[in-house]
Amino acid sequence: MSNSIASKNITKKDITTWMMNNAISLVLLGLLFVIIAISPDFVSVNNFRNILAQASTRIIIALGVGGIIITQGTDLSAGRQVGVAAVISASLLQSPQYLYRMYPDLPALPIIVPILFVALITGIFGLINGFVIAKLKVTPFIATLGSMIIIYGLNSIYFDRPPYGAQPIGGLDARFTNFAQGSINIGGFMLPYLVIYAAIVTGVVWVIWNKTRLGKNIYAVGGNPEAATVSGVNLTKVILTVFTIAGILYGFAGSLEAARIGSATNNTGNMYELDAIAACVVGGVSFSGGIGTVSGVVTGVLIFQLINYGLAFIGVNPYLQFIIKGLIIILAVAVDTRKYIKKK
Repeated sequence: MSNSIASKNITKKDITTWMMNNAISLVLLGLLFVIIAISPDFVSVNNFRNILAQASTRIIIALGVGGIIITQGTDLSAGRQVGVAAVISASLLQSPQYLYRMYPDLPALPIIVPILFVALITGIFGLINGFVIAKLKVTPFIATLGSMIIIYGLNSIYFDRPPYGAQPIGGLDARFTNFAQGSINIGGFMLPYLVIYAAIVTGVVWVIWNKTRLGKNIYAVGGNPEAATVSGVNLTKVILTVFTIAGILYGFAGSLEAARIGSATNNTGNMYELDAIAACVVGGVSFSGGIGTVSGVVTGVLIFQLINYGLAFIGVNPYLQFIIKGLIIILAVAVDTRKYIKKK
């Protein structure tokens, strides 16, 4: 009799623990069911393709942010770095026939040149962030908050240039827009190029995180910085490298975002860092450090993008969408904190 009661108590506890650990997934799943119930048309191949395309650039950004979070850091400048990459790449890849080009005498450049150029610029921004954090010992929140404001200012100065002033940079070269907006036919399904780029980046980051010394050091630094230092890990080098890689990813994502949208302004990428951070936390990347997987980050982005797209699809007020996203972030961090406290 007592054994059966004990087993029942254990079962209830296990169920409660499982529900608490998976609370955020259950909430998101519930939201998805509500969206589908309100509008069954949401479930369609076209919507699925649009969600994948929109999620692709966010995956690239989130993989950069995810590596930083694993080291117990954060990056509030990610969205602004995406914005500066979008503006610069768009300004260098306008169609030669477009009347309002920022650089009227600039010849048509190979697409890869501006993309590599902006990735270099944002990589330098990332390196500077890492230096301020690792060498000057400024907390990641403050360091990246400051750089977020500085980068936005620099981008706005570049964007608001005569003779046309702060006008959206449009008239992009068809080669550039097709680079992001194009698709390949796979068995009757038009797979966007963006998904392929995101898959390639995902594979590269997976190898870095799981098969290299740098990856092991990233997890070691995030798990216990003091112990990692004693073990011979160069803390400064790891932080510099992680932020530089993140910057390069932001730059690539920014170029793709400009081409996907077909234009760019100094507000492109605004608040993308919050979506990336939220997706990482939803995907199981812990702010306590040392915990996170590439598959978790990708899953988190897809889930978050599914909810974002779904809320817009059923006509939810954009301001209410902000409230819902904020609640999801708070819930995700609360669940993560609970897990960390329990482990301690």
